[in-house]
Amino acid sequence: MNTLLAIISGVPWTIALTLTTFALGAMLGLPLCAMRLSRFFIVRAIATWIVVICRSIPPIVWLFFVFFGIGNDLFAMSPFVAAAVGLGIVTAANMSEVYRGALTAIHPGQYEAAKVLNLSRVQQFRDVVFPQLIRIALPTAATYLIGLLKDSAVASTIGVTDLAFQSYHVSQQTFQGLSVYGAAALLYIALSLPVAWLSRWADVHLRSRVSR
Repeated sequence: MNTLLAIISGVPWTIALTLTTFALGAMLGLPLCAMRLSRFFIVRAIATWIVVICRSIPPIVWLFFVFFGIGNDLFAMSPFVAAAVGLGIVTAANMSEVYRGALTAIHPGQYEAAKVLNLSRVQQFRDVVFPQLIRIALPTAATYLIGLLKDSAVASTIGVTDLAFQSYHVSQQTFQGLSVYGAAALLYIALSLPVAWLSRWADVHLRSRVSR
């Protein structure tokens, strides 16, 4: 029982890191997406290179760069903050592509209809574009969130006491690798399933209210 409780103690940190990273990436991904769709070539080029660079470097390298690089040479930060920043950079790049794909999937006729109705730019985005953007982007974003939950395990390498970190130390103390990591795997599955179920429910709900 004590072994299981020790493993479970890392679950709140895993959830907190995943949600913090996803929220950070979702927010930063919006301006990056806007840059990718800019009418100015130089702005599009800068955004494209940012996305390519962020997605090409493995998440663990970003964590080491932020924690051991920036954290040591510029200003100190906790392992959790460093992990959120490092994973947030990658998430922002990926979410910008999710948004861009969703926006380009909206039929041009929707924009034309909004203009015919003489809607302002704010009204066009709020009443026409945004509801369809959320509906189209939701399945991909939910899939990425589940992947991020699993990828957050790399944060254990810089000292975040998450599920992976606790499992490793418990296995080292008890020499019960099979049972410890088996329990960790089940906990990751238990954390992922509600996200999948909720996203499916939201997708069905949005499809019934928002047409393409």
